[in-house]
Order: sequence, then structure tokens, then C-alpha cells
Amino acid sequence: MIDMNKALNKYFKLEQHGTNIKTEVLAGITTFLAMAYILVVNPAILSAAGIPFKQVFMATVISAVVGTLFMRCSPNTRLRLHRVWVLMLILRA
Repeated sequence: MIDMNKALNKYFKLEQHGTNIKTEVLAGITTFLAMAYILVVNPAILSAAGIPFKQVFMATVISAVVGTLFMRCSPNTRLRLHRVWVLMLILRA
């Protein structure tokens, strides 16, 4: 039987990065909620500027999917895509 904690630690190098599974799961949930929020807020802000809501929503979804797939291909990098999205929202406000 494979020890899941050891397998995850080995694959993601959790101990080397000074983290654990609980912290990473909590960070994943937080990032998911931030991205779900941005999927609605980003189109709402841009539609107020005259851009069609549906088109902005789809563009936001597509960029989120591409970013997620990119992150899946590089699990040991320290990129934080949600920070870029939040920064975009702050600069537009």
C-alpha cells in the first residue's frame, strides 16, 4: 500500500518548500474561491465600461483555464495566478 502523504510530499517537494498537505489544501480552496469570485466580478466591471458581459465572461473563463493548465504542467513553480487577477481588478477600479 502506498503512503499517500509520502507520495505527495515526494512529488510536490512539500518539506523542501516548508509546507504541508493541510496548508496546500487550504491554499487551493482559497485560490479556487478567489478565481470563482473573479469570474463574476471581472465581466461585471468591464460590462459597466460598455463591453458585452458574455464575451468578457468567456474570455475570463478561457484565460483561467489556460492558466490552470499551465500551472498543472509546472507543479513545483511558485507562481500565483490569482494575485495577477486581483492586481488587474485593483488597477481597473
